[in-house]
Amino acid sequence: MSTAAIPGAPLPVRTPGSRARGRHRRPERPEVPAGSPALVLAVPAAAGPEASPIVEELLSIVRGEQPGIETAAGYLVGDSADPHAAAGADQAAPTVAGVLAQAAAAGLPTPVVIPLLSGPHAFLTDLHRLADETGAAVTDVLGPHPLLAEAVHVRLSEAGLARADRARLFAITTAADGVVLTTVGGEEAAAAAGITGVLLAARLAVPVVAAALDVPGSVAAAVEHLKATGSQRPALAPLVIGPEADPELLAAAAEETGCPSAAPLGTYPTVGQLIASTYLAALNLPAPGESPVATEEQPTG
Repeated sequence: MSTAAIPGAPLPVRTPGSRARGRHRRPERPEVPAGSPALVLAVPAAAGPEASPIVEELLSIVRGEQPGIETAAGYLVGDSADPHAAAGADQAAPTVAGVLAQAAAAGLPTPVVIPLLSGPHAFLTDLHRLADETGAAVTDVLGPHPLLAEAVHVRLSEAGLARADRARLFAITTAADGVVLTTVGGEEAAAAAGITGVLLAARLAVPVVAAALDVPGSVAAAVEHLKATGSQRPALAPLVIGPEADPELLAAAAEETGCPSAAPLGTYPTVGQLIASTYLAALNLPAPGESPVATEEQPTG
């Protein structure tokens, strides 16, 4: 992460962006106004060797997508044993509350807090309570969204459980003929995941149902439903980024059902793109390639 904006704080200095030139340049990025609030990625897990590399890579993707964004991560719980917290420092990794307090103490604008979640989760209750206390703006979670469906599709194809795209007409004998989209956050999260499941089903041309890893029997019931409706090779596809889900839940679901499973979304690039576009939307700025929303009526002739 770049140099901190204030001594001892995890908020970095803004890095200026540059515009590409030529016929085939990427869509121009919107300019983030000077003095805009920082983006704080709220991680629903303790800092540690499993969560921190994912978080840092996603923030790197965000900075690549939109160099003008100041970024920081805030964890549910800090962990002084985290090697990614601060090189050579004994301090704990920053919590969301700590990052917000440091911004306030430095007189910086209240950051925009983005939950690192694809859907509903118990972490949101504490996060919104903290926002009420500090005046911070907490955005919606990242899903449902077509970019998440794309990421799940790619993870399935990497595991040999789906074609990379429907245009490639080669056969994959191990391809799943039904998918259980697994998530965490209870039945509410499973219901929300069903929307991404519809988008995924359209990409794969196979039935997709959603289930909650943290609800006993939910995944097994979804697998049985697929088998009862004709699927012979169902597979599991985690709609989780990583830090929010206990790896043991993922392993237990695969073992209980006997189904192969794709990997979590992790640092797939569209997750970082979605974080960046969520921040821009919070500032009422268009995402790259989108037209700005008109705020004034045009005069009529």
